[in-house]
Amino acid sequence: MKILVHKSQLIDQLIKQEDTTKSNTITIDDKGKKEFVVKDIHGKSINIKGTYHLGNLLQEIALLKEKEGFISLNKIDEKPTKRISRLIKNYYWKTLTRSTNFKSLFKVLTDEKRKSDILRIYVPEQDLVAQKFYQKIEKKNRQVKIELLPQKITNSCIEKQLSKPGILSLKIDLKTKKSIPYVVPGGRFNEMYGWDSYFIAIGLMIDNKYKLTKGIIENLEYQIIHYGKILNANRNYYLSRSQPPFFTSLITQFYEKYSHKLPRKWLEKKLQTAILEYHNVWMTEDVRLTENKLSRYFGEGTKIPIETEKGHFNFILKKYADKHHLTIDEFEKKYKENTIKETELDQYFIHDRSMRESGHDTTTRLDNVAADLNPVSLNSLLYKFETDFAYLIKTYFNDSFKYNSTVYSSKDWLQKSEERKKTIQNFLWDETDKNYYDYNHKKKQPHKFVSITNFYPLWAKIATKEQAKNLVQLHLPKLIFKGGLASTELFNENIKVDRQWDYPYGWAPHQMLIWQGLINYNYNDVAQELIYRWLWVIVKTVVNYNGLIPEKLNVVTCTHKTDVEYGNVGAVFKYVPDGGFGWTNASYKLGLKLLEKKYLDDLNLLTNPDELFVKNSNL
Repeated sequence: MKILVHKSQLIDQLIKQEDTTKSNTITIDDKGKKEFVVKDIHGKSINIKGTYHLGNLLQEIALLKEKEGFISLNKIDEKPTKRISRLIKNYYWKTLTRSTNFKSLFKVLTDEKRKSDILRIYVPEQDLVAQKFYQKIEKKNRQVKIELLPQKITNSCIEKQLSKPGILSLKIDLKTKKSIPYVVPGGRFNEMYGWDSYFIAIGLMIDNKYKLTKGIIENLEYQIIHYGKILNANRNYYLSRSQPPFFTSLITQFYEKYSHKLPRKWLEKKLQTAILEYHNVWMTEDVRLTENKLSRYFGEGTKIPIETEKGHFNFILKKYADKHHLTIDEFEKKYKENTIKETELDQYFIHDRSMRESGHDTTTRLDNVAADLNPVSLNSLLYKFETDFAYLIKTYFNDSFKYNSTVYSSKDWLQKSEERKKTIQNFLWDETDKNYYDYNHKKKQPHKFVSITNFYPLWAKIATKEQAKNLVQLHLPKLIFKGGLASTELFNENIKVDRQWDYPYGWAPHQMLIWQGLINYNYNDVAQELIYRWLWVIVKTVVNYNGLIPEKLNVVTCTHKTDVEYGNVGAVFKYVPDGGFGWTNASYKLGLKLLEKKYLDDLNLLTNPDELFVKNSNL
């Protein structure tokens, strides 16, 4: 059954009647009638009732491309699990896709964190194809300006161009002569982010988005080759910073799914690039490799990170401003100009940059200590790199792989992984607490903080069966809440809640990694429970808030409403969600794939906003 829609007219009527909060959405916070009459194509009146169905109606009207058209009532009455999945696959991924071709370049170049009339794009001086590509755009629009980056990007080079913020070019397809698309996290983000891209790619592969996933891999490889690392994001002020390494996991999963479409030469090139990243980024002594042979996050560069909002660091700057009898603005200016030197403050910003490289910006766990830690998370990921290298070389290259002048066998990488595992067990496993902790290599002691990142050894398959049992039985319950896993335990009941990677917030990448880690060690029932909890809070949010899929969720109160320094990206939109949020979309896709059917049936009952946990959940 269909209804005929006059788009702008019907939206105006619906919003006027139901949107009492003036948010351009229809949610449980609105105090409208919660029912709206439409007519089908035969003129019969149909009464649409309830927040969920009215939200669906508003979305479907907004998604119409024509001024007038037909909407199927089946889509308005669609079950939540099916509807969310369909919209992510058919609409949200496309909405989150960006490129630096002429038509879409200006959206990418615009950066709300940095204001400038000139839209700069930085191009590697050795990439002549990209130079030619962007020169054509530069001639068409004088607002666009090309800046060349040298082949060797030093810290002094980065410092010099910080006053001229801009986007970093990505790969140009040699056949089509167009920039290769990528997928952004969502909301205000128009650049390509490092570890977000891995989790987004998992969702894309579930939806069989081959070209888009391949494009993400090509662009990540381009960053390693031309910028020295997979970047925090492809803006010039991120050149000194990487993010958690997932490149081998991505190329392995992608190649195994699509090997019938890809030549082995493709995998060979990607494997060489991954080895390059491993050696040049994570195994650099005195930078990211510490004396105990474990790695750390280390965001290079000095002083205040340029991308942060004005006032973000006032809490720490005030102490030094008072010391020098200056206002905060006066002190900040003199500090940036080096007319005032404060060694302790310099060190604080080294830790802050390193925390941002970890992807966890910000968390109490890493505050003012990040560069001194060998994180459980990072060293688990690098162990996974080493075992991935061994697997790929043995499986696809007859156990012999040449990188530069070195020929590797799988045994070479398994030996490296075993050495790292022994070091992890020696420094990061606490036998008394039966838990993994980050290790402070400066103080030579564990950094005892209960965090979801302590469980990464389950995902990387480092833990013994006994260690896994202790982790799951003794420590995981501290992080399990109604809406899934929190990033950390509640470590101080009196603390002001303003760190977005602390309790009580849950994030998609953590959920996804821990689900797989539990499955690795046959804790399938626990995994099912946690998948259900996370999908439940996503579906509940979608049903009650006009389809909203946010960046993160409060897993204790089970809401998207947050009180943190960066808000909740993706929570504000008009009529229809603007692509959801990349890794939250992906977590939903993965959860839907892994969850047993009986729980999926229960999730569809959540169209009633009063429905809480339902019959089969046992929660």
